[in-house]
Amino acid sequence: MAVFLFLTKTNVNAQGCVAIRSTGGLCNMDEHPDSTNSGGVWLFNSNSRYYRSYKHFVGSEEQKQRIALGTNVINHSYAQDLTLTRIFNNRWSFALDIPMLANSRSSLYEHGGKERRYTHSFGVGDITLKAYAWLLNPAKAKKGNIQAGLGIKLPTGSYTYQDYFYNTGTGGAKTLGPVDQSIQLGDGGTGITTEINTYYNFSHKFGLYGSFYYLISPRELNGVSSARGGTPSAKAVANGSDIMSVPDQLMVRAGANYGAGKFNFSAGIRYECLPVKDLVGGSNGFRRPGYITSIEPGVTYRISKFSIYTFVPVAIVRNRTQSVPDKISTQLTGVNSHGDAAFADYAVNLGVSFKL
Repeated sequence: MAVFLFLTKTNVNAQGCVAIRSTGGLCNMDEHPDSTNSGGVWLFNSNSRYYRSYKHFVGSEEQKQRIALGTNVINHSYAQDLTLTRIFNNRWSFALDIPMLANSRSSLYEHGGKERRYTHSFGVGDITLKAYAWLLNPAKAKKGNIQAGLGIKLPTGSYTYQDYFYNTGTGGAKTLGPVDQSIQLGDGGTGITTEINTYYNFSHKFGLYGSFYYLISPRELNGVSSARGGTPSAKAVANGSDIMSVPDQLMVRAGANYGAGKFNFSAGIRYECLPVKDLVGGSNGFRRPGYITSIEPGVTYRISKFSIYTFVPVAIVRNRTQSVPDKISTQLTGVNSHGDAAFADYAVNLGVSFKL
Protein backbone atom coordinates (compact mmCIF):
# COMPACT_ATOMS: atom_id res chain seq x y z
CA MET A 1 0.00 0.00 0.00
CA ALA A 2 1.25 3.48 -0.83
CA VAL A 3 0.11 5.05 2.42
CA PHE A 4 -1.14 8.61 2.13
CA LEU A 5 0.49 10.98 4.59
CA PHE A 6 -1.08 14.40 4.75
CA LEU A 7 1.60 16.23 6.62
CA THR A 8 2.04 19.88 7.44
CA LYS A 9 4.85 21.43 5.52
CA THR A 10 4.53 24.75 7.27
CA ASN A 11 2.92 26.25 10.27
CA VAL A 12 -0.41 26.16 11.98
CA ASN A 13 -3.42 27.82 10.44
CA ALA A 14 -6.07 27.60 13.13
CA GLN A 15 -9.64 28.42 12.28
CA GLY A 16 -10.00 31.95 13.59
CA CYS A 17 -8.40 34.91 15.31
CA VAL A 18 -6.20 32.68 17.43
CA ALA A 19 -3.90 32.03 14.46
CA ILE A 20 -2.14 35.12 13.16
CA ARG A 21 -2.07 34.02 9.56
CA SER A 22 -1.44 31.11 7.25
CA THR A 23 2.08 30.57 6.05
CA GLY A 24 1.34 27.15 4.75
CA GLY A 25 -1.16 24.38 4.42
CA LEU A 26 -1.36 20.69 3.91
CA CYS A 27 1.21 19.03 1.75
CA ASN A 28 0.32 15.70 0.22
CA MET A 29 3.33 13.42 0.56
CA ASP A 30 1.56 10.69 -1.31
CA GLU A 31 4.03 7.86 -0.94
CA HIS A 32 6.00 6.14 1.73
CA PRO A 33 9.78 6.11 1.12
CA ASP A 34 10.76 3.71 -1.62
CA SER A 35 14.04 1.88 -1.10
CA THR A 36 14.47 1.65 -4.87
CA ASN A 37 14.08 5.38 -5.42
CA SER A 38 17.31 6.76 -6.87
CA GLY A 39 16.27 10.34 -6.21
CA GLY A 40 16.03 13.26 -8.57
CA VAL A 41 12.25 13.52 -8.17
CA TRP A 42 10.32 16.78 -7.81
CA LEU A 43 6.93 16.98 -6.09
CA PHE A 44 4.58 19.94 -6.52
CA ASN A 45 1.66 20.61 -4.23
CA SER A 46 -0.99 23.32 -4.44
CA ASN A 47 -3.28 23.64 -1.43
CA SER A 48 -6.25 26.02 -1.11
CA ARG A 49 -7.68 26.73 2.34
CA TYR A 50 -10.69 28.77 3.40
CA TYR A 51 -12.45 29.45 6.68
CA ARG A 52 -14.90 31.96 8.14
CA SER A 53 -14.46 32.78 11.82
CA TYR A 54 -17.36 34.47 13.55
CA LYS A 55 -18.10 32.74 16.89
CA HIS A 56 -16.47 34.39 19.92
CA PHE A 57 -15.07 32.47 22.88
CA VAL A 58 -13.69 33.50 26.26
CA GLY A 59 -11.96 30.41 27.52
CA SER A 60 -14.14 27.55 26.29
CA GLU A 61 -17.38 29.51 26.76
CA GLU A 62 -19.02 30.79 23.60
CA GLN A 63 -20.22 34.40 23.70
CA LYS A 64 -23.48 33.76 21.87
CA GLN A 65 -24.76 37.28 22.55
CA ARG A 66 -22.16 38.68 20.14
CA ILE A 67 -23.92 37.17 17.12
CA ALA A 68 -27.36 38.04 18.49
CA LEU A 69 -26.34 41.69 18.93
CA GLY A 70 -24.40 41.83 15.68
CA THR A 71 -21.18 42.86 17.43
CA ASN A 72 -19.15 39.80 16.45
CA VAL A 73 -16.05 40.05 14.29
CA ILE A 74 -16.14 38.12 11.01
CA ASN A 75 -12.93 37.05 9.31
CA HIS A 76 -12.77 35.47 5.85
CA SER A 77 -9.39 33.84 5.24
CA TYR A 78 -8.14 32.42 1.93
CA ALA A 79 -4.71 30.83 1.52
CA GLN A 80 -3.10 29.39 -1.58
CA ASP A 81 0.06 27.48 -0.73
CA LEU A 82 2.51 26.43 -3.43
CA THR A 83 5.02 23.85 -2.25
CA LEU A 84 7.90 22.44 -4.29
CA THR A 85 9.73 19.44 -2.83
CA ARG A 86 12.96 17.95 -4.11
CA ILE A 87 13.52 14.29 -3.21
CA PHE A 88 17.27 13.67 -3.34
CA ASN A 89 17.12 9.96 -2.51
CA ASN A 90 15.00 7.52 -0.51
CA ARG A 91 15.75 9.35 2.76
CA TRP A 92 16.42 13.06 2.17
CA SER A 93 14.25 15.81 0.72
CA PHE A 94 14.01 19.60 0.71
CA ALA A 95 10.87 21.76 0.45
CA LEU A 96 10.06 25.38 -0.41
CA ASP A 97 6.62 26.73 0.54
CA ILE A 98 5.26 30.03 -0.78
CA PRO A 99 1.83 31.13 0.53
CA MET A 100 -0.45 33.66 -1.13
CA LEU A 101 -3.05 35.14 1.25
CA ALA A 102 -6.27 37.08 0.86
CA ASN A 103 -8.12 38.12 4.03
CA SER A 104 -11.04 40.31 4.97
CA ARG A 105 -12.28 41.36 8.41
CA SER A 106 -15.53 43.11 9.31
CA SER A 107 -16.44 44.56 12.69
CA LEU A 108 -18.18 47.37 14.51
CA TYR A 109 -15.71 48.14 17.29
CA GLU A 110 -12.82 48.91 14.94
CA HIS A 111 -14.93 51.50 13.09
CA GLY A 112 -16.32 53.63 15.87
CA GLY A 113 -19.08 51.18 16.74
CA LYS A 114 -21.49 52.87 14.34
CA GLU A 115 -21.58 50.51 11.37
CA ARG A 116 -19.96 47.30 10.18
CA ARG A 117 -17.01 48.03 7.93
CA TYR A 118 -14.25 45.94 6.31
CA THR A 119 -10.47 45.86 6.30
CA HIS A 120 -8.46 43.69 3.93
CA SER A 121 -5.01 42.25 3.29
CA PHE A 122 -3.54 40.53 0.24
CA GLY A 123 -0.10 39.31 -0.75
CA VAL A 124 2.71 36.85 -0.14
CA GLY A 125 2.97 35.38 3.36
CA ASP A 126 5.99 34.08 5.24
CA ILE A 127 8.04 31.74 3.03
CA THR A 128 9.39 28.54 4.57
CA LEU A 129 12.44 26.42 3.66
CA LYS A 130 12.75 22.91 5.13
CA ALA A 131 14.88 19.79 5.04
CA TYR A 132 13.44 16.32 5.77
CA ALA A 133 14.97 12.94 6.55
CA TRP A 134 13.44 9.50 7.08
CA LEU A 135 15.06 8.19 10.27
CA LEU A 136 14.71 4.48 9.50
CA ASN A 137 16.25 2.74 6.52
CA PRO A 138 13.42 2.37 3.97
CA ALA A 139 14.98 -0.84 2.70
CA LYS A 140 14.34 -2.42 6.09
CA ALA A 141 11.39 -0.42 7.46
CA LYS A 142 8.77 -1.75 5.04
CA LYS A 143 5.63 -1.09 7.10
CA GLY A 144 6.39 2.19 8.80
CA ASN A 145 8.84 4.99 9.22
CA ILE A 146 9.50 8.29 10.99
CA GLN A 147 10.39 11.52 9.25
CA ALA A 148 12.08 14.50 10.95
CA GLY A 149 11.97 18.00 9.53
CA LEU A 150 13.87 21.17 10.36
CA GLY A 151 13.47 24.51 8.64
CA ILE A 152 13.41 28.26 8.71
CA LYS A 153 10.41 30.56 8.34
CA LEU A 154 11.42 33.85 6.77
CA PRO A 155 9.68 37.18 7.56
CA THR A 156 8.68 37.78 3.93
CA GLY A 157 5.01 38.52 4.60
CA SER A 158 4.05 42.08 5.49
CA TYR A 159 3.39 42.50 9.20
CA THR A 160 2.64 46.22 8.79
CA TYR A 161 -0.19 45.91 6.24
CA GLN A 162 -2.52 48.93 6.48
CA ASP A 163 -6.10 49.72 5.59
CA TYR A 164 -8.64 52.39 6.51
CA PHE A 165 -10.69 52.35 9.72
CA TYR A 166 -13.86 54.43 9.48
CA ASN A 167 -15.56 56.70 12.02
CA THR A 168 -12.37 56.85 14.08
CA GLY A 169 -11.16 60.39 13.47
CA THR A 170 -12.52 63.86 14.13
CA GLY A 171 -16.00 64.25 12.71
CA GLY A 172 -16.19 60.59 11.76
CA ALA A 173 -13.14 60.68 9.48
CA LYS A 174 -11.27 57.55 8.54
CA THR A 175 -7.83 56.57 9.84
CA LEU A 176 -5.11 54.62 8.04
CA GLY A 177 -3.46 52.05 10.28
CA PRO A 178 -2.16 48.48 10.60
CA VAL A 179 -4.90 45.88 10.20
CA ASP A 180 -5.68 43.41 12.97
CA GLN A 181 -3.07 40.80 13.80
CA SER A 182 -5.37 38.00 12.60
CA ILE A 183 -5.24 39.20 8.98
CA GLN A 184 -1.64 40.41 8.78
CA LEU A 185 0.33 38.54 6.11
CA GLY A 186 3.30 37.83 8.36
CA ASP A 187 4.46 38.16 11.95
CA GLY A 188 7.79 39.94 11.40
CA GLY A 189 9.89 37.19 12.96
CA THR A 190 12.36 34.64 11.65
CA GLY A 191 11.24 31.29 13.03
CA ILE A 192 12.59 27.76 13.34
CA THR A 193 10.25 24.98 12.27
CA THR A 194 10.44 21.48 13.73
CA GLU A 195 8.46 18.46 12.57
CA ILE A 196 7.96 14.77 13.23
CA ASN A 197 5.88 12.80 10.72
CA THR A 198 5.18 9.09 10.94
CA TYR A 199 3.06 6.26 9.54
CA TYR A 200 2.52 2.54 10.02
CA ASN A 201 0.76 0.12 7.66
CA PHE A 202 -1.05 -2.85 9.16
CA SER A 203 -2.03 -4.12 5.74
CA HIS A 204 -2.11 -3.11 2.10
CA LYS A 205 -5.28 -1.10 2.74
CA PHE A 206 -5.17 0.08 6.34
CA GLY A 207 -2.63 2.26 8.15
CA LEU A 208 -2.11 4.95 10.77
CA TYR A 209 -0.48 8.37 10.47
CA GLY A 210 0.69 11.08 12.83
CA SER A 211 2.47 14.42 12.68
CA PHE A 212 3.82 17.01 15.09
CA TYR A 213 4.73 20.57 14.15
CA TYR A 214 6.16 23.40 16.26
CA LEU A 215 7.23 26.88 15.15
CA ILE A 216 9.81 28.48 17.46
CA SER A 217 9.66 32.29 17.28
CA PRO A 218 12.54 33.86 19.25
CA ARG A 219 11.47 37.45 18.54
CA GLU A 220 9.12 38.79 21.23
CA LEU A 221 7.65 41.95 19.63
CA ASN A 222 7.57 43.17 16.02
CA GLY A 223 7.20 46.89 16.79
CA VAL A 224 3.75 47.29 15.19
CA SER A 225 1.10 49.12 17.18
CA SER A 226 -2.12 47.28 17.95
CA ALA A 227 -4.06 50.59 18.06
CA ARG A 228 -5.04 50.51 14.34
CA GLY A 229 -3.57 53.91 13.56
CA GLY A 230 -4.80 55.50 16.80
CA THR A 231 -3.27 56.08 20.21
CA PRO A 232 -2.90 53.01 22.44
CA SER A 233 -5.03 53.05 25.57
CA ALA A 234 -3.47 53.44 29.00
CA LYS A 235 -4.52 49.87 29.79
CA ALA A 236 -2.78 48.52 26.68
CA VAL A 237 0.42 50.38 27.55
CA ALA A 238 0.28 49.16 31.15
CA ASN A 239 -0.15 45.47 30.27
CA GLY A 240 2.13 45.51 27.22
CA SER A 241 -0.52 44.75 24.59
CA ASP A 242 0.09 48.01 22.69
CA ILE A 243 2.66 46.24 20.47
CA MET A 244 2.04 43.04 18.50
CA SER A 245 3.63 39.82 19.70
CA VAL A 246 5.46 37.21 17.60
CA PRO A 247 4.16 33.91 19.01
CA ASP A 248 5.09 30.27 18.66
CA GLN A 249 2.62 27.91 16.96
CA LEU A 250 1.86 24.20 17.38
CA MET A 251 -0.06 21.48 15.57
CA VAL A 252 -0.56 17.77 16.22
CA ARG A 253 -2.44 15.40 13.90
CA ALA A 254 -3.18 11.69 14.16
CA GLY A 255 -5.54 9.32 12.42
CA ALA A 256 -6.11 6.34 10.16
CA ASN A 257 -6.11 5.76 6.38
CA TYR A 258 -8.06 3.21 4.37
CA GLY A 259 -7.36 2.55 0.71
CA ALA A 260 -10.04 1.46 -1.74
CA GLY A 261 -8.85 1.31 -5.31
CA LYS A 262 -7.73 4.77 -6.42
CA PHE A 263 -9.36 6.38 -3.38
CA ASN A 264 -7.87 6.84 0.04
CA PHE A 265 -10.11 7.77 2.96
CA SER A 266 -8.81 9.13 6.25
CA ALA A 267 -10.20 10.21 9.59
CA GLY A 268 -8.29 11.79 12.43
CA ILE A 269 -7.94 14.38 15.17
CA ARG A 270 -6.28 17.75 14.60
CA TYR A 271 -5.05 19.97 17.45
CA GLU A 272 -3.86 23.52 16.72
CA CYS A 273 -2.52 25.89 19.35
CA LEU A 274 -1.10 29.37 19.70
CA PRO A 275 0.64 29.10 23.10
CA VAL A 276 0.40 31.66 25.88
CA LYS A 277 4.18 31.55 26.31
CA ASP A 278 6.98 30.87 23.83
CA LEU A 279 9.73 28.29 24.22
CA VAL A 280 12.45 30.85 23.42
CA GLY A 281 12.35 34.59 24.11
CA GLY A 282 9.71 36.69 25.82
CA SER A 283 5.94 36.26 25.51
CA ASN A 284 4.64 39.78 26.05
CA GLY A 285 2.75 41.87 23.53
CA PHE A 286 -0.63 41.55 21.88
CA ARG A 287 -1.63 38.02 20.93
CA ARG A 288 -4.76 35.89 21.14
CA PRO A 289 -3.54 32.56 22.52
CA GLY A 290 -5.77 29.53 22.44
CA TYR A 291 -6.37 26.17 20.85
CA ILE A 292 -8.83 24.30 18.69
CA THR A 293 -9.43 20.56 18.46
CA SER A 294 -11.10 19.24 15.31
CA ILE A 295 -12.29 16.02 13.78
CA GLU A 296 -10.60 15.82 10.40
CA PRO A 297 -12.08 13.64 7.64
CA GLY A 298 -10.39 13.52 4.27
CA VAL A 299 -10.43 11.80 0.89
CA THR A 300 -7.82 11.51 -1.85
CA TYR A 301 -8.10 10.33 -5.44
CA ARG A 302 -4.90 9.27 -7.13
CA ILE A 303 -4.06 8.58 -10.77
CA SER A 304 -0.47 7.60 -11.49
CA LYS A 305 1.64 10.64 -10.55
CA PHE A 306 -1.33 12.92 -9.87
CA SER A 307 -3.45 13.24 -6.70
CA ILE A 308 -6.35 15.44 -5.68
CA TYR A 309 -7.50 15.69 -2.08
CA THR A 310 -9.83 17.47 0.30
CA PHE A 311 -9.76 17.77 4.09
CA VAL A 312 -12.42 19.44 6.23
CA PRO A 313 -11.46 19.76 9.92
CA VAL A 314 -14.62 20.38 11.99
CA ALA A 315 -14.17 22.04 15.38
CA ILE A 316 -15.27 20.18 18.50
CA VAL A 317 -13.35 22.20 21.13
CA ARG A 318 -12.44 25.91 20.99
CA ASN A 319 -10.68 27.74 23.81
CA ARG A 320 -9.27 31.26 23.97
CA THR A 321 -6.76 31.08 26.80
CA GLN A 322 -5.60 33.95 29.02
CA SER A 323 -2.71 35.90 27.49
CA VAL A 324 0.27 37.41 29.30
CA PRO A 325 -1.24 40.95 29.06
CA ASP A 326 -4.53 39.52 30.44
CA LYS A 327 -2.61 38.17 33.43
CA ILE A 328 -0.76 41.46 33.93
CA SER A 329 -4.07 43.38 33.92
CA THR A 330 -5.50 40.91 36.44
CA GLN A 331 -2.51 41.52 38.73
CA LEU A 332 -2.67 45.30 38.34
CA THR A 333 -6.41 45.68 38.95
CA GLY A 334 -7.30 42.66 41.06
CA VAL A 335 -10.13 41.95 38.60
CA ASN A 336 -9.93 38.94 36.30
CA SER A 337 -9.12 39.96 32.73
CA HIS A 338 -9.61 37.51 29.87
CA GLY A 339 -9.87 38.56 26.23
CA ASP A 340 -11.88 36.80 23.55
CA ALA A 341 -11.24 35.46 20.05
CA ALA A 342 -13.41 34.46 17.11
CA PHE A 343 -13.30 30.90 15.76
CA ALA A 344 -14.67 29.10 12.72
CA ASP A 345 -16.87 26.01 12.73
CA TYR A 346 -14.76 24.31 10.07
CA ALA A 347 -12.12 24.88 7.41
CA VAL A 348 -11.95 23.59 3.85
CA ASN A 349 -8.69 22.34 2.32
CA LEU A 350 -8.61 21.39 -1.35
CA GLY A 351 -5.43 20.56 -3.16
CA VAL A 352 -3.57 18.78 -5.91
CA SER A 353 -0.18 17.07 -5.87
CA PHE A 354 1.90 15.54 -8.62
CA LYS A 355 5.38 14.39 -9.53
CA LEU A 356 7.28 16.42 -12.06
